[in-house]
Amino acid sequence: MSITQYAENGLFAPKKIAAILRTTSEEVAMTVGLGKDALQRRTRIQSDRTQRRLRELVELLNKVQPRFGSELMAYAWLRSEPLPGFDGRTAMQLVQDGRAQQVLEYIDAVDAGVYA
Repeated sequence: MSITQYAENGLFAPKKIAAILRTTSEEVAMTVGLGKDALQRRTRIQSDRTQRRLRELVELLNKVQPRFGSELMAYAWLRSEPLPGFDGRTAMQLVQDGRAQQVLEYIDAVDAGVYA
């Protein structure tokens, strides 16, 4: 899916992301390791930290969506599948800890034929 479908007025829009994933903004906040207020108040939505976490989520979804065929299946994978080499932690748990870049690198390594 195009990155612009997750955005509005040049910012990642939590409500759009939630609608695409058929969930709530609160659930999206929890998925990326933010408090629910971070996605409800306009000033907090615009903050660098919030936008960075939303961007990381969108990047991950876009990277794995072709494997699963839909954003919903990609989101389910992100939330539930333990990743080898990360002590059985899911991608969501790593994102919550601020380790989204490591998940992206793991996916790139798997794509290159390197397995954990």
